[in-house]
Amino acid sequence: MNLVPAQYRNVSVADVPVALDEVALRAYLLGRPVYRRTRYLIARNGGACAVVEVGKESELLLFSPVTVMTMIARADETAFVDAPGTDTAVPTQLARAAAGHAPGARCVVVRGRYGHISFIADPAPFRVRVVEVVPPWPPKLVDQLERVLALAEDLPPVELVTDLVDLAALASTRPAEHYLFPCRAGQEPETAARDATGPADGVPVSYLDEIPERAPWTLVGCARSRSIHDWFYGGDVPTVDMCPRNLAARGARPAAPPGPHGPAPVITKCCLLEDRVSSDDGLVVVPWGASLAQIRDGLRLALAAARPAPPPGQPAPATGSTR
Repeated sequence: MNLVPAQYRNVSVADVPVALDEVALRAYLLGRPVYRRTRYLIARNGGACAVVEVGKESELLLFSPVTVMTMIARADETAFVDAPGTDTAVPTQLARAAAGHAPGARCVVVRGRYGHISFIADPAPFRVRVVEVVPPWPPKLVDQLERVLALAEDLPPVELVTDLVDLAALASTRPAEHYLFPCRAGQEPETAARDATGPADGVPVSYLDEIPERAPWTLVGCARSRSIHDWFYGGDVPTVDMCPRNLAARGARPAAPPGPHGPAPVITKCCLLEDRVSSDDGLVVVPWGASLAQIRDGLRLALAAARPAPPPGQPAPATGSTR
């Protein structure tokens, strides 16, 4: 699954004067010279194309004759699509182009950004569930993951399954006459004004980062919010736990449907983590203010959790062109 060339310069495209079946292509290609970097060949005839893998007599000479050919995808299994916004070096982008333009094809050849051509065979993106609270909009963790995946040439295709917890709805699970949220950040002015009445009409809202005058409120926050509240106000306070880590760990949110690789790992965030990423039994947690580098580390840990362990005595699968 998820066969993607490690580099699109490993892919050559050639119009051939023979049928696109295995026998005809092998007879045509064996002995013909190809460029030293060519590993995959997209053979075209008319409006159809097929994908093959070739082995060469030498990879040192600039051109070398083909000595072996393996069929990757027949013409009846292959679709060719134009997706000029797709970076064909990025597996997640290739998988999205395949799903969007040719969802029924076993192999999809994509002509994308810069006119570069590559392909994905047997696309089966890894599902990763993202538990996040909103606002802010867009959801920051989801947005950061999307930004990393948009450039991740060395990660396999990933499908994010977003699980957004609306803070107003969460607060409403514990009716109160006044709510205290951690901060106003991330809300547009008109949204903040609209939300000033709280989760229910007529219920006032305050924000902890503004250090308002003490009121008989219910705190919608996490362990760090509770510590800050205790620092400034002391005393007990009713609390609705909004920590994404706790929401995910408690299983309070429905699990993402299993993907082709099994149950989806979860990635979320917690403000008690400040400079590291943690992973435990398929639950990956990044700091609340995670950098893109930490987000990338979290994705790698989630993908490691999604991949089944190799049988005893067998090495872990190589990354390379199969991603």
